[in-house]
Amino acid sequence: MAVLIDGKAISSEIKEELKQEVAELKAQGITPCLAVILVGDDSASAIYVRNKKRACEYIGIESRSYELPKETTEQELEKLVRELNEDETVDGILVQLPLPEQIDEEKITGMISPKKDVDGFLPESIGALCIGSEGFRSCTPAGVLELIKRSGYTIEGKECVVVGRSNHVGKPMALLLLEQNGTVTIVHSRTKNLSEITRRADILVVAVGNPKLIQADDVKEGAVVIDVGMNRDENGKLCGDVDFEHVKEKAEAITPVPGGVGPMTIAMLMNNCVEAARKKRRE
Repeated sequence: MAVLIDGKAISSEIKEELKQEVAELKAQGITPCLAVILVGDDSASAIYVRNKKRACEYIGIESRSYELPKETTEQELEKLVRELNEDETVDGILVQLPLPEQIDEEKITGMISPKKDVDGFLPESIGALCIGSEGFRSCTPAGVLELIKRSGYTIEGKECVVVGRSNHVGKPMALLLLEQNGTVTIVHSRTKNLSEITRRADILVVAVGNPKLIQADDVKEGAVVIDVGMNRDENGKLCGDVDFEHVKEKAEAITPVPGGVGPMTIAMLMNNCVEAARKKRRE
């Protein structure tokens, strides 16, 4: 039976560390500040924004919320992003996706200053990761890395397989594992003999958005399995990309859904915001 990797507990540990660091920054006259922009009335987005506000409040980060109507024009949103870029009191800017159809998401997110890209989505941030230079790491992959390391598992020299090649999770995840000296393979929908490759993995990270894609036969005995997926099964119950009930009998360690990777994404967003405030202090 696999060890359960508890994302809630590890994210709480990170938040406690950040809370202490923010208190020290405040003592030096620096209060980290996160600006969150929400356009429209998407219920899931509203929940995400509310959770981010709560995390900010707990850690001591100032949270500024800009909740705009669905009819907001692209020009109006551009103006707000430019103002926040120029505001020296704002350390991080987050535009909650999805945006209404009249707004070009790529254009708007691409306007965010690299110094305030706490989501770690900008080409500049991904490029910095590619060449190993300083920059913000995408929150979900960074959270996965913390889950593995804080659970006591070594990445160096291990065979790591990432299932999925998205710009926000799969690709940066592979780069982060490579940065930690893992031997990394990416597999995806066009990969032949996918199961043959996933069975080699000492560390298997699955991020495709396909309910229970990975079965026990796809997993190496004693592997560490990280499930990034968040789906609904045929009964409407939350589930991941991994068949948890069967894979847990074979893996050494596994993340549950929910309660695994999810809490880590917000924890690493908070970490990036505090890091932005640290950088400003050093400049």
